[in-house]
This record gives sequence, C-alpha cells and structure tokens, in this order.
Amino acid sequence: MNIVIVDDDRLVSLSLKTILESNNEIQVSAIGKNGKEAISLYKKYKPDVLLMDIRMETMTGLQAAEQILRQEPDANILFLTTFLDDEYIVRALHLGAKGYILKQNFESLVPALKAVANGQSVFGNEIITRLPEFLASSNSFDYTAKGITEKEQEIIELVSEGFSNREIAGQLYLSEGTIRNYLSSILEKLDLRDRTQLAVFYYQHR
Repeated sequence: MNIVIVDDDRLVSLSLKTILESNNEIQVSAIGKNGKEAISLYKKYKPDVLLMDIRMETMTGLQAAEQILRQEPDANILFLTTFLDDEYIVRALHLGAKGYILKQNFESLVPALKAVANGQSVFGNEIITRLPEFLASSNSFDYTAKGITEKEQEIIELVSEGFSNREIAGQLYLSEGTIRNYLSSILEKLDLRDRTQLAVFYYQHR
C-alpha cells in the first residue's frame, strides 16, 4: 500500500513514517508539509491513501482535498488531526474525504488506512457518536422534487444508519445488485459522490 503523508510538523510526519513502515504492507512514498505540496505529491505518486493534516500554512488540508477531489474523484483522502472541530468534520464529509481520525488514536491508524484503501469510510468513535448532533438540521427537504421514490428514501435512511449494501438487501428482500443500482440512481439524482456524502445530506435535511 502506497501512502503519502502531509503534515506541517516534520517530526510528526517522520514519526508516522516510522510507525507505518514497520508494517511490511505499507510504503510511505513521500512527505509534504502543506496543501500545495499535497496536490503535487498526489499527482506524482497517485497514492492508495493520502494521509493529511487539516491546519497547515500556505494551504490547508481541506483546500488541498477540494482541488484533488475535483480532479480525482476517486482519491482516498484520510484526515489525521488533533482538532475535533464540527466545521472541519462537516466540510471533510462534504468534500468526499474517506476518513477523519484523531492523532491521539494512532493505534487505529493502520487499520484505518487499510480500510480506506479498500474503499471504506473511516471515522473515529468520537466523530461517529456526534454525527446526528452536528449534522442535524431543521430544514426539510422535498425528496420527491428530485425524483426520489419512497423505496429510495428508505434506502437513504438505511445507508445513513450505517448499514452495508448486503444488510440493506436483506432488510428489503432485494438483491445486492438491485441495492447498488438504487444507490447509483440516488447519488445521480442528488448530485452526490458517494454514500458518505449521502449520509451527510440525509442528516442535514431530515
């Protein structure tokens, strides 16, 4: 697994590199110190996961992620930060980042990287437990105006509760392939990138 680390504290970056490369499945291809370097390093190395801090001088991790994901929608970006900031978390989710974990939870870093590299989204327990709280909104949303059917709304709710396609298929007595087709249709109708953004959208508009 090819990783690029971007953090404005070089000691942190070097420590992360040492920790990660102690796992023989992980290779750190490069280290950067700000968002601008993150963009250039991503283009150069096309890492399986870009591990990046948020608050950095010159360009933040969020600004870099926005540019990278605009050009490479499938980029796997995992934010590793000391800041449990609601605004940062919501923006990271909106941008399509695959994860947001705290630096003090370093023991979960390798499993998180592997999960993100395999296409999963990873958020620390501190974040998961607060999602409904800081994403909830009093604004209602007319799903029917976007062509969303009742069945699709049911699937949206199940996705937002963290159920996998297989689990949703079991609950609705449908095949996994049918659920995938429904999800593709839902994401297209709502102009969203993935199921993480869909969950954010649901909590903001319920």
